[in-house]
Amino acid sequence: MKAATRDWITKAEADYLAAADLARRRKLPLHDMVCFHCQQSAEKYLKARLEEGSVNFPKTHDLETLLTLLIPLEPLWAALIPATKRLKPFGVLIRYPGNDATSAQARQALVDCKAIRSEARHSFGI
Repeated sequence: MKAATRDWITKAEADYLAAADLARRRKLPLHDMVCFHCQQSAEKYLKARLEEGSVNFPKTHDLETLLTLLIPLEPLWAALIPATKRLKPFGVLIRYPGNDATSAQARQALVDCKAIRSEARHSFGI
């Protein structure tokens, strides 16, 4: 595995752990932060796979764009398109007033993040 791929995975896993920890909060829940870290983890796992596959990718937070670049390498990952669409707004919009995540959105974001994480880790053999 390339060193740069490992770096992306390390960052992706940190975001995943942050989301998972924040999702367990009952007092003063932070749904926005759960969703944001889920999107960030998914983004970094997709970028890790692109890096490992030597696929150039743009500087973007758009998970759909990243996944489109990956499908030639990982055709079965097309099943993740709905997950990337649901996570997409949490990369940028959720950080600004007027864009608040619900408890249900936070739960779904974690499910979607786990799906992307699982596929990526399986692909890397970890």
